[in-house]
Amino acid sequence: MSKVVKFGGSSLADAKQFKKVAEIIRADEERCYIVPSAPGKRFKDDTKVTDLLYQCYDKVSAGEDFAKAFAPVRERYDEIISDLSLSLSLEDEYVKIGTMFRDGADRDYAASRGEYLNGIVLANYLGYEFIDAALGIFFDNKGNFDADITNACLGAILEKTPRAVIPGFYGAMPDGSIKTFSRGGSDFTGSVVAKAAGASLYENWTDVSGFLVADPRIVDKPAGIEVITYSELRELSYMGAGVLHEDAIFPVRSANIPINIKNTNAPQDAGTLIVPTADEKSPKYLITGIAGKKDFSVISIEKDRMNSENGFMRRLLQVLENHGIFPEHMPTGIDTVSVVVNSHDLDGQREKLEQRIKDVVRPDHFEIIDGLALIAVVGRGMKSKKGTATRVFAALSHADINVRMIDQGSSELNIIVGIDEKDFENAIRVIYDMFILSEQ
Repeated sequence: MSKVVKFGGSSLADAKQFKKVAEIIRADEERCYIVPSAPGKRFKDDTKVTDLLYQCYDKVSAGEDFAKAFAPVRERYDEIISDLSLSLSLEDEYVKIGTMFRDGADRDYAASRGEYLNGIVLANYLGYEFIDAALGIFFDNKGNFDADITNACLGAILEKTPRAVIPGFYGAMPDGSIKTFSRGGSDFTGSVVAKAAGASLYENWTDVSGFLVADPRIVDKPAGIEVITYSELRELSYMGAGVLHEDAIFPVRSANIPINIKNTNAPQDAGTLIVPTADEKSPKYLITGIAGKKDFSVISIEKDRMNSENGFMRRLLQVLENHGIFPEHMPTGIDTVSVVVNSHDLDGQREKLEQRIKDVVRPDHFEIIDGLALIAVVGRGMKSKKGTATRVFAALSHADINVRMIDQGSSELNIIVGIDEKDFENAIRVIYDMFILSEQ
């Protein structure tokens, strides 16, 4: 069985990192397909190659000479090639990129050249075949990723290619032009390649040793997550937890391929294993992770006998949809409903929205309350344990933090609480202390 291995920008920032990556790949014969990002920052104030390419594109568009604008990008790759002692020249590629820039290529093409060039260099260094992602990853005429055609075409290519480097972040439109995924899209490319290859494992190498139970900027040295299910990852990613591009789980999830988040700078660390379903073995902690976000508002509506008014919720949701507002959560009572929305979605339309809701559903009371933060406590272990919610509320109450909203999904996988933004960081710390420190 083969493994697909994706390396982020920090893992390939310079020749020293390239050598680490090569050692990792050669340490396991099953690491057959490599997906690289563009070179990232070498030090704190450095600039990522993708950002250099955006800057180059803007300068050329404004009339600056290509050679001058492209020089910082060229220097990065030439330095890597020289430090690796490769007999490789990218001169023809530089000329081709310059011609495309002058002929009006768009920003997607410009941004994608970071991964493209890095893929050529890495393939040369490893002795692997280079496969341009534009030959096997496709979008439809509307710019949406075409999963079926990609899986069929890329699968056929990989079947004939035992070892290859496929650059991340981009693919091709039906007319052959380049289309990029959103920032972080190399994670998605790795997932797509893993599915097409029928891989046994998708390894995603970055600069951290997997997921942490909580944000290290809030909790001092939080515990790591050893195993997490796709469903738990989805919940935590939605609430702001980072490391892996959120969409990257879907291709491999449909194929039941696990993902291992690993650290290029500490390859001996186990990292975090993301699996379709966890085995019967109990997780190390009752909860898997804590994550949250600020900048929410609550649209609070009260109306007598609301529960018996046919079509009330449908009409309310239609008003929100017409204003481009997506409800995050909707806790309800017999005569009340609270609609939690992103505060920024209300910008410039609060008065119109209020008036329209009053016209359509005629509430007895209407109010928009700002300054809400949401925190999700997520864990598959919560299903088999009683009293989880009680412990969450006890921790918050002990810290004198008022809970303004409670919502628990039907899967019993998570508990979401709404609190004042000023209590956000402290709330995460006290919940962490209740469920993690108390169990260590």
